[in-house]
Amino acid sequence: MSVGIATAVGTFTTAELETIPPGPHDVVVAVGASGICASDHSVLAGHLPFGLPLVLGHELAGRVVEVGTDVSRVRVGDRVVGASIPACGRCWWCRRHLKYLCAQTPAIWAAPRYRTDGGHAVSAFCGLGSFAETTTVHELSVVPVGTDLPDEQLALIGCGVVTGAGAVFNTARVSPGDEIAVVGAGAVGLAVIQAAAIAGASRIVAIEPVPAKRRLAADLGATDVLDPTTTDDVVGTVRDLTAGRGVDAAFEAAGRVDTTLAAYRMTRAAGTVVAVGAAEATAVLALGAWEHVSSGRNFTSAVYGSADIDVDFPLLVRLAEAGRLNLERLVSTRIGLSAADITAAFADTESVRSVILP
Repeated sequence: MSVGIATAVGTFTTAELETIPPGPHDVVVAVGASGICASDHSVLAGHLPFGLPLVLGHELAGRVVEVGTDVSRVRVGDRVVGASIPACGRCWWCRRHLKYLCAQTPAIWAAPRYRTDGGHAVSAFCGLGSFAETTTVHELSVVPVGTDLPDEQLALIGCGVVTGAGAVFNTARVSPGDEIAVVGAGAVGLAVIQAAAIAGASRIVAIEPVPAKRRLAADLGATDVLDPTTTDDVVGTVRDLTAGRGVDAAFEAAGRVDTTLAAYRMTRAAGTVVAVGAAEATAVLALGAWEHVSSGRNFTSAVYGSADIDVDFPLLVRLAEAGRLNLERLVSTRIGLSAADITAAFADTESVRSVILP
């Protein structure tokens, strides 16, 4: 099986690996499309705590071609979207409507899916490993979808879109008339912008250094766009746009400490700050205790958009079908399962999302 694999920190290649046969609760998916997410690159760069070697890719859309003997969730022929975080529906977390913290996740992520020539087991990133022609996953890691939307759009729902949109709908619960800011207008930030517009936000401030992404943010719903490289005081400018108060909710979607602090400080007292982007695992956020306690701000994170995958994936599909959520414009580049092309996509900061079509 041809796969895209991080063999060591900074080393990415495509290779032929032996596939471990599916277990009773596994399904085999023919990959129709796989998004290339910044988290894949962060794993490769050693910025996130995942062991290597690892088959990368976790934005998956495709069709089920084989099911294990005990699979009940999907059938052969079903179109599916991969879930980076599965949901068993039975554990302590799932029963408390915190499915994005499902207790089954570590075991599903760690399951060996391939063997090297030397017999060493290799797992798949987030239990999906979608940089592949086909991939074997646990049935809890896929959501069946009945739609004519193309795979390249559906794949983005599985991470970037559900994370960004879920941060708005589930984590911050943006209400009509709210004023919000988004730091970073990549795929996740653009999903935040679109979801905020759907939720009825009256002002959506997008902060993004790349001109093409700023233009796209405006097209997709941002009412104000700021270039942080030419704006002397981004926090002050956002506050000026909101009568000096600050926004009701700010979303950090760039995955950096400095931009997280900026998002915090552009939020009004008793507002909500949502860390959406994944910063380097060893990064430390230095925030004054009094500054936080005296502000009354709700500082939280959007783990996988606080999503219930069985509710939110179909919702996002319906919004896309209705033309209210534009997935097509999030796809910037289409490539094959090529190490050179994927490596180039990792280095491309101008594109919103590159998608592998194996």
